[in-house]
Amino acid sequence: MAEKILVVEDEPSLVETLRYSLKRQGYQVLTTGNGLAALELARKEKPDLILLDIMLPGLDGIEVCRTLRQETATPIIMLTARDEEVDKVVGLEIGADDYVTKPFSMRELMARVKAQLRRVHLTREEASAGTASGEAQRLVFGDLVIDLGRREALKGGKPLPLARREFELLAYLARNRGLALSRERILEQVWGWDFAGGTRTVDVHVRGLREKIEDDPAHPTRLVTVRGSGYRFEP
Repeated sequence: MAEKILVVEDEPSLVETLRYSLKRQGYQVLTTGNGLAALELARKEKPDLILLDIMLPGLDGIEVCRTLRQETATPIIMLTARDEEVDKVVGLEIGADDYVTKPFSMRELMARVKAQLRRVHLTREEASAGTASGEAQRLVFGDLVIDLGRREALKGGKPLPLARREFELLAYLARNRGLALSRERILEQVWGWDFAGGTRTVDVHVRGLREKIEDDPAHPTRLVTVRGSGYRFEP
């Protein structure tokens, strides 16, 4: 069955261009130019990926992304008309997986879409393999438990509301506990070599993780900064 992509964009000409390009690639395409309608469609249709414009009438893309991230791990690629760092940082902080600045080439966007869907497929295959083998794949660090098979983390026995990318980052750091990992290496291993964003993305996600797993995020003891390098997970 063809993968389903939800396009949330209020510029009619761009919507038609996106619809045409995505259908040529074999995807099913759903569209809306309204933030509230986007939430309803996402809940009802359960798309495999969402292209989400930041500037929308009524409920903007930031609020739509924030709401969806509390409900689903579906990949979200933000579309922004402004090449401003604040747009990118805010989008990543609330759980967007990638962003593209208008005007963009369809070739670039299709590459981003394929990269995100490829990561979803790999994640599902890994989860299926883990279930089939019967391996628990649990990493335990005091009150923090990272279940690699179920793709969830718990603190004090309570599930943590982690976005897909946040979990992948936490899992990668935990697997390499005790090692100083550069931002560049983290970016390559977690986001992939074809991710066009910079290392600032790593800082944003680490800050978000600290808010969820640290007792005192201002003085982290688990996700520590390695001066001049990157980060280290302390077991």
